[in-house]
Amino acid sequence: MTIWDDRILEYIEQEESGSPSELEKSGYLKISKSQISRRLRKLAERGLLNHLGNGVYVITDEGKAYLRGEYNAETEAYINESAGESPSASPEEVNGS
Repeated sequence: MTIWDDRILEYIEQEESGSPSELEKSGYLKISKSQISRRLRKLAERGLLNHLGNGVYVITDEGKAYLRGEYNAETEAYINESAGESPSASPEEVNGS
């Protein structure tokens, strides 16, 4: 993950979708359109973005969790799973009640 990946995710979360052209025109990123396209594909491969077609991407639940610090993109796992918790588990399930 790069600093640009974080910025791309932030932009798409805020705008609800994004394409290489939109990201380039926004001025939010200081990298080329081809670099933006490459990063978007990588983020989609990691499950942080969903490609809708025609170059348009939306953020996934995992992408939102990553921005909140709840998802590790390198291991592709929720942070609390390593502690034996499921991201959708209720407190009763976690405590065994």
